[in-house]
Amino acid sequence: MEMFNPPHPGESIKSELEELKIPVATAAKSLGVTRQQLYRVLRGDSAITPEMAMRLEKSLGGTARLWLAMQAAYDLWQLKKVKLKPAPKKLQLNAA
Repeated sequence: MEMFNPPHPGESIKSELEELKIPVATAAKSLGVTRQQLYRVLRGDSAITPEMAMRLEKSLGGTARLWLAMQAAYDLWQLKKVKLKPAPKKLQLNAA
């Protein structure tokens, strides 16, 4: 079942940090990234990359696969809202 308008995974990270009262600077240091990198993810300006997913797994928990799945669900939902140009055409297979 497809999720309706899934949130960017940065929203989940932001909520968790706020709930745990962990400053972004502290979280960034723990993750081994800059504050700017983490802020871009929290705002939804940057995607969760496989590397970031591994860092999140080690630092915040969850699995890298889960973080990437959340990003993929968000990306696909966003892409479905726009028309692809040029529009793809269905391949016609030749019967042998």
